[in-house]
Amino acid sequence: MLSVACLIPAPAAQAQNYQFNTVQINGNERIGDSAVLSRAGIARGRAISGGQLNDAYQNLLASGLFETVTIEPRGNTLVINVVEYPTINRISFEGNARIKDEALAALIGSNERRVFNPSQAEKDANAIAQAYSNEGRIAARVQPKIIKRSQNRVDLVFEVFEGDNVEIERLSFVGNRVYSDRRLRRVLGTKQAGLFRRLVKRDTFVAERTDLDRELLRTFYLSRGYVDMRISAVNAQLTEERDGYFVQFNVQEGQQFNFGQLTVTSTINGVDAQDYMDVIKTRSGAVYSPSLVETDIARMERKAIRDGVDFLRVEPVITRNERDLTLDVEYRITRGPRVFVERIDIEGNTTTLDRVIRRQFDSVEGDPFNPREIRASAERIRALGYFETAEVNAREGSSPEQIVVDVNVEEKPTGSLNFGGTFSSNDGVGVAISFAEDNFLGRGQKLSLSVSTATDARRYGLSFVEPSLLGRDVAFGLNLDYAETNSSFASFDTKRFIFQPSLSFPVSENGNLTLRYSYDDLEMIERTTPVNGPVIADDISAGAQVASSLGYTYSYDTRRTGLDPTAGYLVQFGQDFAGVGGDSKFIKTTAKVIGEKRILNEEVTLRASLEGGALAWSEGNNRVADRFLIGPSVMRGFESGGIGPRDQSAGFDDPLGGNMYVVARFEAEFPLGLPEEYGIGGGVFYDVGNVWDLADVNYNGGTVVGESGSFRHVIGLSLFWDTPVGPLQFNVSKALKKEDFDQEQKFEVTLRTDF
Repeated sequence: MLSVACLIPAPAAQAQNYQFNTVQINGNERIGDSAVLSRAGIARGRAISGGQLNDAYQNLLASGLFETVTIEPRGNTLVINVVEYPTINRISFEGNARIKDEALAALIGSNERRVFNPSQAEKDANAIAQAYSNEGRIAARVQPKIIKRSQNRVDLVFEVFEGDNVEIERLSFVGNRVYSDRRLRRVLGTKQAGLFRRLVKRDTFVAERTDLDRELLRTFYLSRGYVDMRISAVNAQLTEERDGYFVQFNVQEGQQFNFGQLTVTSTINGVDAQDYMDVIKTRSGAVYSPSLVETDIARMERKAIRDGVDFLRVEPVITRNERDLTLDVEYRITRGPRVFVERIDIEGNTTTLDRVIRRQFDSVEGDPFNPREIRASAERIRALGYFETAEVNAREGSSPEQIVVDVNVEEKPTGSLNFGGTFSSNDGVGVAISFAEDNFLGRGQKLSLSVSTATDARRYGLSFVEPSLLGRDVAFGLNLDYAETNSSFASFDTKRFIFQPSLSFPVSENGNLTLRYSYDDLEMIERTTPVNGPVIADDISAGAQVASSLGYTYSYDTRRTGLDPTAGYLVQFGQDFAGVGGDSKFIKTTAKVIGEKRILNEEVTLRASLEGGALAWSEGNNRVADRFLIGPSVMRGFESGGIGPRDQSAGFDDPLGGNMYVVARFEAEFPLGLPEEYGIGGGVFYDVGNVWDLADVNYNGGTVVGESGSFRHVIGLSLFWDTPVGPLQFNVSKALKKEDFDQEQKFEVTLRTDF
């Protein structure tokens, strides 16, 4: 209550003024009189108007300290009556299961042992509801309640009704003629609700995610030559039951364009346009893609740096040819402004060291400023996977000729600790524990530890990778592995210790070379009940044998920078030269070629691969554990060690492996027409392979079959199923051609991997 007397008898009358010699404050327990007067803005003995009294009243209410306030003038005394808000004794959350208490506590502004403020509590409730909405639970409700305690204290309780996920029941597209809805759904980050909707969060509707989806769709079409592609609208409609969304993308595809004439012009004295034309790899007639243009520009700018040409800029000028649907590209080489990088400022990295982020930049302080390099650096920072968000922006520095690059990142967890069980038809049941950290101690290093205690395969491993050794583009790796195996397909046990340091570095745009040293201590052990033929018995009698070798692997991978986004191939070739100490001396060569192509508007994937190996032995015992023993992961339709030479002496049936092997695989993957939310697709395959050659092997009087080898042929059907534990592959196969002694495996289940 505010009582102020005002006299307004005539227009010339003035508002009544008050002057108080005494101020009486009632009801305040925690807050002193002087603090109340200070917040009210009233001083004893000074004349104040009725409007100033009203301002004092508003000031006290706005302080958030008082539940009610009344100001009443009584002669020379001003009486202020207040009722203080209680103090928060305890904050708790009830009804929340999807979001933990700790996460909710980080969202609210109310604090224990602070004054309770109803408006702040309402804001907190809205913040919690918004957090649930971001996870697709738009029906979530949060009600703040108080429980009164003694001494003017309250417990603040947020009662949460989480509701169900509002899932995306259907993702559809309008206007798409070239690519089907099924193909375009695979492009989006948002997913349609599927069979495992309770375990997948990407099928919940989040409005902000549609902006990313629009960009992903546009990038997909642009990389395939549809330069006029537009997304006119994205419509999200809530179902009548308010438990799902129908999301529709309105697409205008346009026509597909190819590259027309490619030319280079130069306005810089001493820079020959033809020299820069020679570094362009894109050719006329290829499907147009902005990424190929950017790649060619990057090649020319790198050449300029090598040639010592500073501030060179390449601007692409695109000319449309509507008649033949081509785009002519003229690369104009000009001299850019003389702008330098003054400094690179990094903020938000609480764990990751600055140098891990800085090494993603090709430019350093004092270098000429290149906007394209800065954008590429930003993409490399995001690709690290260490940050929830990463923003890289450039601004003017201390002068117009100086640029400051600001990097703002938000860290995210990069480690994992997994406990689980293992089961294998070959190795039995066991416990698996693994720890992995992709950003160890914030240094960008990768560290993983693993322990597996399967009945027939115990393994302990450590892996470490330093991606930038001594600040160079060289990765240092170290693998330590100890394993004891008692496999069902072999008639012996093994103990094996491997120590392998390595160096890996790029040698070209798509090529990479790995150099390694390997220390391999392998012992074959006879089982309690002898089940070995004479050949393996001779291998066991040799005892532990150490192979100390130097090796390399060269790989060429076009999947990232290839000219065709619907195709790619991988070539690998490696050799190991044993004899750097140790007990054995040999040369082991392996090679692999894999190619993939998507056809029929990318609905069907064709894949072909060819791999092989050769082992040339010169010293030591050439044992079965050292030779090539291939299984279903290499050639489907047969058990591990199921093809190749075997020792069939006196009823034994031991796989011996071979010094040579070659396998070719051909497969096709396609949709089965089932509802997409099932995540089930189909495939067919045809494998042909051979394992042979036992040169330098002591038969020890045994009866060996299959040494010369023969090609086996297998056909089969595959079923692919995307599950929360990973993509599973079920194979049913039939051997068209095999040997009588081969061990066939007509059905298998594997965890699918991409090449």
